[in-house]
Amino acid sequence: MSDKYETGMKTRRKVLGDAHVDKAEAAKTDFDQPFQTLITEGAWGTVWSSDNITHRERSMLTLALLAATGNFEEIPMHIRATANTGASKTDVMEAFQHVAIYAGVPKANHALKLAKQTYKEMGVDL
Repeated sequence: MSDKYETGMKTRRKVLGDAHVDKAEAAKTDFDQPFQTLITEGAWGTVWSSDNITHRERSMLTLALLAATGNFEEIPMHIRATANTGASKTDVMEAFQHVAIYAGVPKANHALKLAKQTYKEMGVDL
């Protein structure tokens, strides 16, 4: 594998945790291998591995972008990742407030619902 892939796997494990990555890797098939390589190198090996902003800031941006674009399926995964990125509940609320103003209240409201459910599953007091 490439250096970007190796870097990406290290960052992915740091942000999402070994259990999540191990489960995803176990589900990987020959069919989706090219896609998994693409996101590991591009998202994790390039964007998430950049030193220009912190993982906390990147976590906030990612959650806001997922909510603003209606990509709700990945919000719980990235809420769980806040335990590793350092993004606080307050940070998440700030990100979703931006979504409400700039992308729409319904999207922010749904993202908050998912965040609350995920925090509850994580045992985080709200």
